[in-house]
Amino acid sequence: MVESERSLPSDTRWSRAVVVGGGYAGLVAARVLADHFDEVLVLERDAVGPDSGVHPSVPQGYHAHALLAKGGDVLEDLFPGLRTELAGLGAPVFDYGERMSFLLPTGYAPPDPVGVSIQTFTRDELERRLRQRVVALPAVRLLAATTCETVTGSAPGRLDRVRYRGRGADGPTDVVADLVVDASGRATSVDRWLTEARLPVSGRTVVKAKITYTSACYARPPEDEQDFDVAYQMAFAPGVPRGGVVLAVEHHRWMCSLFGIDGHVPPTDDEGYLDFARSLGNPRLAEQIKRGTREGEIHRYTNPGNEWRLHHKNPRWPERLVAVGDAVCVFNPVYGQGLTVAALEAELLGRLLRHRRANASGLDGLSRAYQRAAARLIQVPWTMASSSDLMWAPGEQPLPARFAHWYNQRVFALAVHDPGVWARFVRVLNMTAPPSLLLRPAVLAKVVRQALARPSG
Repeated sequence: MVESERSLPSDTRWSRAVVVGGGYAGLVAARVLADHFDEVLVLERDAVGPDSGVHPSVPQGYHAHALLAKGGDVLEDLFPGLRTELAGLGAPVFDYGERMSFLLPTGYAPPDPVGVSIQTFTRDELERRLRQRVVALPAVRLLAATTCETVTGSAPGRLDRVRYRGRGADGPTDVVADLVVDASGRATSVDRWLTEARLPVSGRTVVKAKITYTSACYARPPEDEQDFDVAYQMAFAPGVPRGGVVLAVEHHRWMCSLFGIDGHVPPTDDEGYLDFARSLGNPRLAEQIKRGTREGEIHRYTNPGNEWRLHHKNPRWPERLVAVGDAVCVFNPVYGQGLTVAALEAELLGRLLRHRRANASGLDGLSRAYQRAAARLIQVPWTMASSSDLMWAPGEQPLPARFAHWYNQRVFALAVHDPGVWARFVRVLNMTAPPSLLLRPAVLAKVVRQALARPSG
């Protein structure tokens, strides 16, 4: 069966967009697309409903997630009032410096305000709230329990015909879209789509850093009041292979994720879980685990590292197909960049669509323009994450990664005693300022003085 379609823009809007994947990245993309298309069809393979949060196709969803300050700002622009809505459920909003017990490899960060506001909540609640808002948009139609079987082309050089099948359906349905958004995550079938269309598969850059997360949610005692909303210990090569975080989240709970590199795997039984937390340098994690009452299961998830599909370098990348979220770049989750980058990609897509509508220039050329711009957006967080992860690999690390690692060590050593340096680092970490902020003369001079005074061994 082929549904009717209009392949050309009508008035100031295009006819149809199809989003493959109804998780976080797909929902944020659908929100943007609803401003520009008469119909936005979202295909989600899991049987999600209005109250669904985390679902089986998102195993990482059971673990602690950080939405960086930049990502929070973007989501608030796209979903006005979201921050207040989550705060009404008990998700705290706070200054990153004041309510953070952050153990760096060199000691605790200063407990001083840094002017960067963040909010902590579970991925489960965030996705639930976004889904409820997105499906309420008149243009959006979410098809749950529906699998995208393939994406082919209605014309040479395009991938715009989507074949999908609902669970229990007699047969597949074909639709032609003005734009297809691949938001199907790291399990994307884009390589198969390209191969079947006799187009080259995009290259990949992979930086391995096997990290295992084990996570659980804990109800806090009614009288529990702490002077922090986040307690964190970062892993740092080569001497700190274990880390963890507890986040104050909605409904007066702690969301706890313990993580380890390679063979440092946090257990999934209560006693072993607590023992692993006690092995960390920041005692606040174990304290809250011991005082809380676990809700639900202890979940484990292993991420093999970072993977970037280089669609922007594919000389024959097809028209009418774009990729967002983990479908284009998977980040090591320890750095908390994934949610924010996906939001920025959706914002970018919206900006490009507005420009084309304003200039009546159509959608030809959009897919390649988007992938090139998305690559520029991804480059900074990718470099920050991959430079650190390369230091876990045995053998000779690339010179840029070794320099970045050395410089980070110096910044951390300064930050524990210098609130100004810490505030700069926080802004860079939260993507509200470029990394060059840490290379300004004021910081560079301090790093040089420290290196001369305390040369590394």
